[in-house]
Amino acid sequence: MNLNHSIELRPATPADAPRLLEIYRPYVEKTAISFELVLPTPADFCDRIRAIMDRYPYYVAESSGEILGYAYASAFIHREAYDHSVEMSIYLDQAACGQGLGRAIYERLERDLAAMGVTNANACIAYPVGEDPYLTMNSVDFHKHLGYRMVGRFHKCGHKFGRWYDMVWMEKMIADHRQVKEGIIPWSQWIRASD
Repeated sequence: MNLNHSIELRPATPADAPRLLEIYRPYVEKTAISFELVLPTPADFCDRIRAIMDRYPYYVAESSGEILGYAYASAFIHREAYDHSVEMSIYLDQAACGQGLGRAIYERLERDLAAMGVTNANACIAYPVGEDPYLTMNSVDFHKHLGYRMVGRFHKCGHKFGRWYDMVWMEKMIADHRQVKEGIIPWSQWIRASD
């Protein structure tokens, strides 16, 4: 796949669920990038999109009308004191990896999140224990390249394909902590106000 055409980033809709599941399927079934063991149903995936977009941004990246990837933010931990921190997630069509699409969608998410009052972007990433046919260091390297730094590692906490996997947390400060107000502007309100 060659991304010669311009990329459009737009908010996801529940109607995108079938294509997003196509993109997500190999991550669940053939890699340890996702620790899900069973692919969600289209209805479950629609519900996830709706639930996330009530509070956080969820973007798809398109080229010539074809969705090539998606990324979103979600709750870091479900306690009010953590409102200014989010967990980032990204999944690209495997043929579209390595062409700048991930950077474009993450930069948009980070800008919007900072404008909403979020200060900390966090990524929970599966980490291989030695050579592994189901997992590489690509996710860690991608986040490092975008300015995320390693802040923690949990050992052998995920089990998939008969193997144990570590999990690491990486973080990036996306806004100044001194100017934080109580709470964040939920995405559903922020997107309406920014139109």
